[in-house]
Amino acid sequence: MLQAIGLTSTPRRGLRAAVDDLTFEARPGHVTALLGAPGSGKTAALRLMLELDPGRGITYFRGRPMHRIPHPAREVGVLLGNVPGHPARTARGQLRMLCAAAGVPAARADELLDLVGLAGLGDQRIGALSLGMDRRLALASALLGDPHTLVLDDPTEGLAPREGSWLHGLLQARAARGGTVLYSTADPREAARTADRVVTIDGGRLVADQDGGDFSRTRLRPRVAVRTPHAARLAAVVSREARAARRSVEVVTEAGGRLAVYGSTCAEIGDTAFRHGLPVHQLADEIGDTGPAAPGSSPGDSTDPGASRSPADPAGPADPGPAEPAGRGGGAGAEGPRPVARGSVPESAPRIRRRSARGPIRPLRYELRRLFGVRTTTLIMAVVLVASVGLSVLLARNPHAPLPKVLAAWPSLLPLPPVAVGAGLLGALSFGDEFRYPALAAGRGTVPRRLGLLLAKLVVSAGVAVVLALAVVLVSGETLRLVYGHDWIHVPPNSVSLGVSWVALTVGCAWAGLLAAGVFRVTTAGVAAVLAVPVLVVPLVQLVLTGPAVRPVAGLPVRLRGLMWPRWPHETDRWIALVVGVLAHPVGTAMALSLSVLVCAYLLTGLHGRARWRSQRAAGSSQAS
Repeated sequence: MLQAIGLTSTPRRGLRAAVDDLTFEARPGHVTALLGAPGSGKTAALRLMLELDPGRGITYFRGRPMHRIPHPAREVGVLLGNVPGHPARTARGQLRMLCAAAGVPAARADELLDLVGLAGLGDQRIGALSLGMDRRLALASALLGDPHTLVLDDPTEGLAPREGSWLHGLLQARAARGGTVLYSTADPREAARTADRVVTIDGGRLVADQDGGDFSRTRLRPRVAVRTPHAARLAAVVSREARAARRSVEVVTEAGGRLAVYGSTCAEIGDTAFRHGLPVHQLADEIGDTGPAAPGSSPGDSTDPGASRSPADPAGPADPGPAEPAGRGGGAGAEGPRPVARGSVPESAPRIRRRSARGPIRPLRYELRRLFGVRTTTLIMAVVLVASVGLSVLLARNPHAPLPKVLAAWPSLLPLPPVAVGAGLLGALSFGDEFRYPALAAGRGTVPRRLGLLLAKLVVSAGVAVVLALAVVLVSGETLRLVYGHDWIHVPPNSVSLGVSWVALTVGCAWAGLLAAGVFRVTTAGVAAVLAVPVLVVPLVQLVLTGPAVRPVAGLPVRLRGLMWPRWPHETDRWIALVVGVLAHPVGTAMALSLSVLVCAYLLTGLHGRARWRSQRAAGSSQAS
């Protein structure tokens, strides 16, 4: 059962709250429609329930609020807007990536593609999907964890009637298996046709909470839609004849020469217009919307369809509210629900704080699918490889060019070799695409800063950088052998130190781009951080390292071995000296300094957000108790 209690949004300065003390429930085994005109607060209410926006109140999903559900994707499926996926990623790739985030097998993606009717479009790019196909993919994303509750925001908006009927049939099937389904809509006829219960809101407040059959009898009335150039004359004639015949007929004048006649038929209106010589351009039976229920009406009340009542009758609260669980936070041992009176003071309800999105349950698998699920990664790697080989061939024409520079394709005119720039760009995209296409953030909220997600991105970006660096050296070497022969290519004596420095440079650039994009939440910042290392940081480091008072660090491994117990092998001294040599180089020092600053900035921003979230959660819990 879904229970929303006292939902009240935080109003903007000078404006009223979009949601004001809203309380209702959606029962398992039923489809519940949250009905309201555009601007009535439907979406704001759903976002409060999912803890995506700040406010007051609380929502229980089978006895637990959202922030106390260990795996939300397995309890609540959410559809808010379109799929927040990279347009170049395939539908199957998107679902498999989300499977890793939800911790479900990848085979679940193909099952859902078949369920929502996209089995033949799994390799279709998201950007090429129609609105109906995109909505099907969004529904499949919501169903990944096989949740008990579905929360959908206007799922049939813009869909053709056939697509809408299919979607509602799927929702009815979910409810028939014992699930809870809540969707918002602005169409009362859709709600009457597809929902078992209709909750009507207006101005963010509850107007009526009715059974579907009661809603159809009290809210929807049959009428005759008439369009004529003489609307005023026809309305007067119909009203006069109805009074003479003592029949209850209501005529409502609408814009554009239209009339809505309640309590009559097309035949009667047509005969009246013919007798008085009035032309009629449209005459059709419709089901009209009479507006929100009148104040004081209850779900069991029904009104005479022929009764005269204006569609503009004021709205007010309807029936008593649903139940609130006795133990906030619920659980297996929580007591049964107890009734809560409607109209409680919103300030007494606990605060709703905007929660940060959880990271993926399988972060390494998620990151691999995210990185290689689009063509951008392959394209960047191919461009880097081709550019590096081309530069190597051009540099090798100079007989005095050093071999390491030739193999690395690093001319003196460039601040960084192409492979370092490519690795930095891939690292920047690792976090930049998360903020541009926030697949991990429900409702396009904040991207999680979980340590597991960060470690997965660091490991994957480092692996890609190492593979790219080695591929550039090997392919460039083989190309040079093919073009210039075997005579001048040889293995230098310091190949180990050169290789370590080369790998450290590419990995450092990848990490610099990744961390900067994670701190500033944009890919451009990551690329700028990579380029800033040779352009800004290296000159500053050179000023410090080349000063007259610089002391050498020779013999550091031997002195460290004297401090350690037990003694490490002598071979370790070589590796320590190698690492110290890499860090002592101006580029190595600049890269280490930049990475240290970026790591601290990332951790500080993440810890600040987590500390604020914990303090707000503690304040909300104390108010709830």
